[in-house]
Amino acid sequence: QVQLVESGGGLVQAGGSLRLSCAASGSIFSIDYSGWYRQASGKTRELVAEIANGGGSNYAASVKGRFTISIDNAKNTVYLQMNSLKPEDTDKYYCNVAGTTSWGRGFDSWGQGTQVTVSS
Repeated sequence: QVQLVESGGGLVQAGGSLRLSCAASGSIFSIDYSGWYRQASGKTRELVAEIANGGGSNYAASVKGRFTISIDNAKNTVYLQMNSLKPEDTDKYYCNVAGTTSWGRGFDSWGQGTQVTVSS
């Protein structure tokens, strides 16, 4: 079983920066996909940024140019660098990682979420 632990959320003023981390642990052979999503209470979870094995990345229009997703394969950790934060970025952020375990089985795991609050 692959578990994800997120960190890095918090309270920041508008215009500030935060870096979220998502550390994957377990018998991981490879990570094929990583994504960050966000969800406000009562709303649908939406994609923020994603990156596939091979490096191709995709961003929501609202964060393009401000957020950067990256992955450190040696540490099995996914990052989301968030710059020029706006109050509308306030949400709970979740990471999603999918890949293959050492036993050859696929996995698709979600983190517990980390709160990001941007004050105006």
